[in-house]
Amino acid sequence: MVATDAVGGPVRGIRPRRYDVPVSVAANLPLSPYREIDREDWARLSAGLDQPLSETELVGIRGIGDRLNLDEVREVYMPLSRLLSLYASSIRRLGAATSEFLQEEDSTTPFIVGVAGSVAVGKSTIARLLRELMSRWPGTPRVELVTTDGFLYSNAELERRGLMDRKGFPESYDRRALLTFLTEVKSGASEVRAPFYSHMRYDIVPDANVVVRRPDVVIVEGLNVLQPPPVPNEVAVSDLFDFSIFVDADIRHIERWYTDRFLALRKGAFTNSSSYFNVFAHLTDDEAVTTALGYWNEINMPNLVENVMPTKHRANLVLRKGADHAVESVSLRKL
Repeated sequence: MVATDAVGGPVRGIRPRRYDVPVSVAANLPLSPYREIDREDWARLSAGLDQPLSETELVGIRGIGDRLNLDEVREVYMPLSRLLSLYASSIRRLGAATSEFLQEEDSTTPFIVGVAGSVAVGKSTIARLLRELMSRWPGTPRVELVTTDGFLYSNAELERRGLMDRKGFPESYDRRALLTFLTEVKSGASEVRAPFYSHMRYDIVPDANVVVRRPDVVIVEGLNVLQPPPVPNEVAVSDLFDFSIFVDADIRHIERWYTDRFLALRKGAFTNSSSYFNVFAHLTDDEAVTTALGYWNEINMPNLVENVMPTKHRANLVLRKGADHAVESVSLRKL
């Protein structure tokens, strides 16, 4: 049985094992650091906000398996983008006031947003959508998106470290390189480069980069962006975020979304002869489902339960999705 990495790609695994999902005792506590807002109340916040996207633009943003529609954009993500714009503007004003207090030139740096969640939960689509929406607000016209896939060790390095079967787990990322990248962004460097990851090649592309040149906002999307530091007293990646979002859903729904996505990729990207995953293009439906569940049970679900889900409480905002991929509620951390 083979296994998969964070983006659903096969590596090499062993027999699947099932995991029991822990139940948070915090859910039973009467007090919470979050404002709990249901979908109906959150949707009311969209009143007076114009829909900036067309259906054609949305098709270009939507990921495989996502059911994102214009109603969802208007009712959920327009208010969220407005909230993020308000936070970014507030941080900018605070930065200017601090510079004035210190009697120095304004050195306000980009507003950094982290987006975390399971594979197949839709976080990549949300990150792309927020990039588009935030760029439409007057205070944040320049928005860049960086994914942490670019900070995975190369396949050769993973082989050398004996981590190929753990691709997608926290230890498979070059955490130091990611911290250096974000530190340079947050320090106001004029140009910062991030490695480029090819899902087609299932590896880092040598000499290819994502270039960030002092935008208003940088969105950082990835499985493990809210992980605490592996060693006490070290800096966490999330320490460099101004705002963070966790995309949440029932693990049973995510399993189904993951399987559905694998089936869709089998008929799409996997058919490309240059794809690392072309070997799976000719699986039957039953074989594809069995293979996808093997990947899920051996790699993606354990990673979700052991490493991703425990970081949810570190987010400023949690989007809770229902079985149809639609957001059912929002939890916003109190200031």
